[in-house]
Order: sequence, then C-alpha cells, then structure tokens
Amino acid sequence: MTWGWVGTRGTWDTPEAAASMRAMSERCVTWTALAYAAEQETPFSTAIPFERGPAVTDAEIVHAVRAAHGLGLKVCLKPVVNVADGTWRAHIGFFDQDVPGEPTWSDWFEEYRRFIVHAAGIAEAEGCEMLCIGCEMVRADGQEAHWRRLIAEVREVYRGPITYNCDKYQEDRVTWWDAVDVISSSGYYPIDQWEAQLDRIERAVASTGKPFFFMEAGCPSREGSPARPNDWSLAGAPSGDEQLRYYRAMFEAVRAREWVRGLMLWDWPATLYPLDEAAENDDYCPYGKPADAYMAEQYAAWAKESA
Repeated sequence: MTWGWVGTRGTWDTPEAAASMRAMSERCVTWTALAYAAEQETPFSTAIPFERGPAVTDAEIVHAVRAAHGLGLKVCLKPVVNVADGTWRAHIGFFDQDVPGEPTWSDWFEEYRRFIVHAAGIAEAEGCEMLCIGCEMVRADGQEAHWRRLIAEVREVYRGPITYNCDKYQEDRVTWWDAVDVISSSGYYPIDQWEAQLDRIERAVASTGKPFFFMEAGCPSREGSPARPNDWSLAGAPSGDEQLRYYRAMFEAVRAREWVRGLMLWDWPATLYPLDEAAENDDYCPYGKPADAYMAEQYAAWAKESA
C-alpha cells in the first residue's frame, strides 16, 4: 500500500500519521511505498528545489521509514516529481536534442539526479528494501541514456533493488528495463481489460527476465470509476460497492498470474478521514469501505500461499 502521498511537509511525523500507518499495517499489508513529491514550477522548468517545501523534510522521511520498519513493514522509498501548476508529470518534456538557449533534458536530468541520488542516500542509510527512481514519466521514458547514467549513479549510493514505476500501457515501451532490478507499473486498467492487459504485460516482462509488480493500482470509491480507475476527477456519487467490484476483478485477475509479484495499492493517506465518514469518501483509500476487509483477506491469503 502506498502511504502518505503527496508527502506534504508537516504531515508525516504526527499522532495522526502514526495512527494511520498502524491501521494500514493491520490490513495484512507487508510492503509500503512511502511516496512524496518535490515540485518544479512548470513542465518546462529545469529546477527541482526539493530541499524546500512543500515536500516532507529528510527528518520526516527518516521518521516514516523507521515507523514502518517498527511495524514490520518493508519499505520502498518513492520520491516523485510533480508540477506546481497542476500539469501531470508525464508531460514534463523538452526538445529531443539539446538546443542552446532552450531548457534541455540534460539540465533537467542533472536536477532530477540530485533529487533521486539524495533520496537514495536516505534509503541506504535507513535500510529501505527498495527504491523507486521515477513514476509515470512518459515523455522522459525515451531518454534512455540519461536514465542509464542516473541508475549507475544511484547504484554508487544505494545497494538495494531499484525499480521504475512506468505508467499504464507503457510496460512494453520502456527500452532500458535491463538497467533496473524490478519492473513496476501503474495498473489503472478498466475493469473489463485486466485479462487483455495482463497478457500484453506478460509478454513484455517475460522478454526481460525481471520480476514484476504493480507499483500502483486501485480505484476510487465512486460511481463510474471501475471503467476509468485512473481518473481521480471523474464525476460520480460515492460508492464503496463500485470500489469493491473493481477490487474483486483486479485481485482475481492478478492472483491468477504467478509472475505478478504483488499489488502496491493506491493509496493510504497520512491523515485518515473519520471512520464514520467512510461511506461518503469517494477517493482511492479503502479504509472503512467494503473493499477494506476484502483487501485484508486477499493479502492474508496471498501471504500464506507465498510462505
């Protein structure tokens, strides 16, 4: 389960955050992605000033890692870059070749390298079991040479397994999977497409010989969301039953594929909504909704089978 997104400064080291993480661990969750976002100003900016807000501080990250480990959870540290103007990070992009006087991929990757290598140092010092070096960077995915250089530098700092979280439908498009240890993607597939998409992903993964899991997957508890689970702004009334319907289809499809190593569900906030308001909450978190108990049952069964 992803925890703490978007990692707003001041939210990870509080009594509410401790209660949230403890509640998450009680759902038979075994791994958590601690996900936080630094911000660049626009999709064409080359500065990523991660040292300042709104992202959590290093001290908050360390606190959350230690809290997760204290609950027996394995941790994937997941630093992400967002765009302050609201543009989805997949659209961050520059000319294919560097042009003098224009913002360039080289300039951007130099800043991104600083951000990710800094996170790698925290992951190594705190014994994180995995590090995710990027999330849904669709336009950046084609910059193979830059990613390979970044990964090489990360490996000088962090000794654990490295993954990259590609976006949905991109699993067979990334050309540098050999450079990471684990392949992962965002599995926000429409409820009636799981089988077809898993067939496609299986072919792509099999050709690499790498393990695979879904770094993100899930569905808002909202009418209409099972058909468009990646659309967090879709209009619709709250519906825990719709979320449960999606979870059932997703788990059934994924658990039938032995090559899928797991689901890192999206998501569990650092501050939970009150339990008595769960029925009116239409976001991705399953806490207190029909999908909550189902998820815990599935995770418990999955763990037992894997033991």
